[in-house]
Amino acid sequence: MIVKSFKWLLVWLLLLLPAHSVCAQKAVPRYRVAACDWMMLKRQKLGEFALARQIGADGVELDMGPLGKRRLFDNKLRDRREAEVFRRTADSLGVAVASVAMSGFFAQSFITRDNYRELIQDCFRTMKVFGCKVAFLPLGGSSGEWQRPGAMHDTLVTRLRVVGEMAVREGVTIGIRTGQDARADIRLLKKVGSAGIKIYYNLQDAADHGRDIARELKRLGRARVVQIHASNTDSVNLREDPEIDLPHIRKVLDRMGWGGWLVVERSRDVRRVRDVKYNFSRNVAYIKEVFR
Repeated sequence: MIVKSFKWLLVWLLLLLPAHSVCAQKAVPRYRVAACDWMMLKRQKLGEFALARQIGADGVELDMGPLGKRRLFDNKLRDRREAEVFRRTADSLGVAVASVAMSGFFAQSFITRDNYRELIQDCFRTMKVFGCKVAFLPLGGSSGEWQRPGAMHDTLVTRLRVVGEMAVREGVTIGIRTGQDARADIRLLKKVGSAGIKIYYNLQDAADHGRDIARELKRLGRARVVQIHASNTDSVNLREDPEIDLPHIRKVLDRMGWGGWLVVERSRDVRRVRDVKYNFSRNVAYIKEVFR
């Protein structure tokens, strides 16, 4: 009797639980595809989510807005009501925010900004709106001097260590784009020594410098790569690009056990460079064809 009563009690408890707690959730694909909103000319525009659906993307890389001479990013999502509209729109269309980008640092120096903590925190607050776990921090505006031993290099390491620990406390990761090769990136990560800082790998950087993408990825390893910009400089779309062997890259990532977001930034056909839907839909479709 006791055993039978316990079984019925267990059944009733299961019935009282929310359906999503009992039923298996739909598995998240190992590879998902997103597109940069600023490159689609939709930086912090509500229409970016509908456009992502139209081009077949699973998500967007949402930008914090320009920086320039401003103290803070031109980020309208600081307004809670505006942010809520964006979140609800993204949810209603089934479009995820794969990462939040600080593209302002393509032109501004992360090393010399006195309020860098404030800027990073602003990014974290925006990420929280969408439940996003990856921030994109390019170091292109910091010149190349930091890549050599000296004060600039030491300052960068210190600052990355600081924001890396901020990221750990927030439960997120900052992916840095350095432009360096894999060996140099590994040395940098070891010096920083924070689990909150990883590499945001960019296929274009390797292609521009004649580096073997597959070898670079294997050298970096699964744990060091947080996200991938899966595109090249503007010339042709990915399907026609002789410099990017996506099927081989997929095999390498499979062997590495890596999974995550592949984000389209460029690879626009120069003959139709302003045709956003044409370029991004073709690139997204090709990536999905290869990776799924």
